[in-house]
Amino acid sequence: MHFTIFGSGAVGGYYGAMLARAGQRVTFIARGAHLAAMRERGLEVRSPLGDFHVPAEATDAPAQIGPVDVVVLAVKTYDNPTALPALRLLVGRDTVVLTLQNGVDSVDEVAAVVGGPAVLGGATYVATALAEPGLIIQTGTHRRIVFGEVFGDLPRLSDRVRRIGDALASADIQVETVADARVPLWEKFVFLAPFAGLTSASRLPAGPVWQDPQAREVFLGAVREVAQVARAEGVPIADDLLDRIAGYMEELPPSTRSSLLIDLSQGKRIEVEALQGSIVRRGRARGMPTPIIGTLYAALRPWAQGAARDTQAHV
Repeated sequence: MHFTIFGSGAVGGYYGAMLARAGQRVTFIARGAHLAAMRERGLEVRSPLGDFHVPAEATDAPAQIGPVDVVVLAVKTYDNPTALPALRLLVGRDTVVLTLQNGVDSVDEVAAVVGGPAVLGGATYVATALAEPGLIIQTGTHRRIVFGEVFGDLPRLSDRVRRIGDALASADIQVETVADARVPLWEKFVFLAPFAGLTSASRLPAGPVWQDPQAREVFLGAVREVAQVARAEGVPIADDLLDRIAGYMEELPPSTRSSLLIDLSQGKRIEVEALQGSIVRRGRARGMPTPIIGTLYAALRPWAQGAARDTQAHV
């Protein structure tokens, strides 16, 4: 298969490197210093699973690639308005676009550009960071992708999902293929929107947030809000999801930070609109109050464009 990694940073670059190492043809779309480094010396991954290096076919011009078999979409969601139109240059009659973006808006936004039949939805669980141009560091060993169809006849596992799943598994990626990807997308979102929101608003990692009784109750209340919106939208998330999330928080390393908190602390743009903002808008459209998520959204929205502003106090 010919894969194009659209958004070759910490997540997309990692999975692309795994696929390239396994012998799949991979074209990376990147920009700036990261693109230059990949062109000059390839892509390096340092991981507890073993370090490796792959040559990288990389470009910043999708038009130079043409239609491919699979586009893995891993750009930050705030780049979608400029990035998604370029998908038309990569999508042919049989091309599949697999979204690995945060949140639940991505599949509809991609479908609006290339049509629903071309789109698969995926949720990923991996801890990676772009340490410097051309270098990705993985912490931990999780490298899981759960994906499947999101449009059309969902009760069955499609042949194309099986084929792509086999290709990912052959690259030592932990894969779970599902008939209805809306469920894993939303179940991740029910955790991620509250976790990213509260850790970022408090500027604290998982441990202090979970260990403080008041903060824990706020977090669980936010989880309930997102779960209620999911069910209102007809997504059959598990009845025991709240208990599972609580158990996950108990086991989570106390130093764990959300990617939103990491970006916020580095003065970068943050995905507040795709996370907390999406829930506020969806709740409002259904007449459902989301006061906790709404408060987190209000606290984080002023930082959506990063820290490039005058932050000094004036009296």
